Amino acid sequence: MDRLAPFGADPFDKPPCRSCSSYLTEPYIKCAECGPTPVLLCLQCFTRGFEYKNHLSDHKYEIMTSDFPVLDPNWTAHEEVTLLEAVMDCGFGNWQDVANQMRTKSKEDCESHYMKHFINNPLFSSTLLSLKQMEQARTADTAIPFKPADDPPRPAFDSLLSRDMAGYMPARADFVEEFDNYAEWDLRDIDFVDDDSDILHALKIAVVDIYHSRLKERQRRKKIIRDHGLINLRKFQILERRYPKEVQDMYDSMRHFARILGPVEHSKFIESHALEFELRREIKKLQEYRRMGIQTFCSAKVFDRLSRSREEEKRKRSMLSEVLQYIQDGGACQRWLCKQAAIDSGLSPASSVISSSATGRRHAPPLNLTGLPGTDKLNDKEKELCQVVRLVPGAYLEYKAALVNECRRQGGLRLAQARSLIKIDVNKTRKIYDFLLKEGYISKA
Repeated sequence: MDRLAPFGADPFDKPPCRSCSSYLTEPYIKCAECGPTPVLLCLQCFTRGFEYKNHLSDHKYEIMTSDFPVLDPNWTAHEEVTLLEAVMDCGFGNWQDVANQMRTKSKEDCESHYMKHFINNPLFSSTLLSLKQMEQARTADTAIPFKPADDPPRPAFDSLLSRDMAGYMPARADFVEEFDNYAEWDLRDIDFVDDDSDILHALKIAVVDIYHSRLKERQRRKKIIRDHGLINLRKFQILERRYPKEVQDMYDSMRHFARILGPVEHSKFIESHALEFELRREIKKLQEYRRMGIQTFCSAKVFDRLSRSREEEKRKRSMLSEVLQYIQDGGACQRWLCKQAAIDSGLSPASSVISSSATGRRHAPPLNLTGLPGTDKLNDKEKELCQVVRLVPGAYLEYKAALVNECRRQGGLRLAQARSLIKIDVNKTRKIYDFLLKEGYISKA
């Protein structure tokens, strides 16, 4: 005899009898040999020896009932399930409504039994905790959450950042559109019935197997994205710029093999090649020192300083050839002279101020920040900076986070390092760097 919980309080929720099609009431009979679709019979049809296709009256059978105690001798399994369903429908604490829905127990019986066996029972609580941990472990394999230390970006719908993240939704740890998004369409019209022929049944099984293989490919791609941190593409690109240009080219060519190696092994592979590149560059420099007859590091420093001054002198000698092309245009010649004067004074060429009457140019008006995403996260000084530099708030917040993190990691930040991290106009980079330095967000190395 097999004892199972009932299907529900509603008789129409129970399966029908295979013979008379009436809704089953406990106890009823289940054939133990027929499957995978079970053959269920009421007691009257079972006593008449009902047979159907492969089902014979002499098959082994099971008596399905829930009339047995589970937690309390005075409560059957049917009453336990009914109590849980009533608490779910009426809410915890509404014991009078729960008793009215059960009809077999009083208000006090329902409250005392529920508190004793489902609230204050340590065995039941530990079982719930283990089930919850198993559910969390299962969902952790399918979802793609950010690490707890990260701040997952929440871009506006159809924005540039949202397109870069491929429609990733941080709140749901999933994508708007899955890979092979219409894989489920092949299963919408499939229904397994007993009248199917063997060929048709095998064909339906093959379609389900194909669908499972497509789901495995979808989960494989999600795992690669999660393990390698490819959700936030811009952050990934900022970390990529740490390497020299040659290592970045090699990194791009080896990105296709990241799916084969794990994230740690792939990072070690890239770091080893970056170290090899640095060693080769240092070896080449040492070989150059040896050719020049230099044998000490002090002499090497003097040689490097003299080499830089020699290159500067060489560039200055070529100024005459540069100015010849501007001789015919007075305005262009004046702009070139102002640029050279700014270089000689130690300023950036783009920071030299030229009057509009001499250049004929008009300064761009300040950027209007009304309605732009991220404006509410800026203070007044940062809004003024974004208006003058004509930088959208979202991009400014990303650049600020990158510079602050790099400064915290290295204990200081130079302008050259900031320009290597932020690939925008050097004039805008200098203004952002000076602003963050003045406000105390970063410090000089």
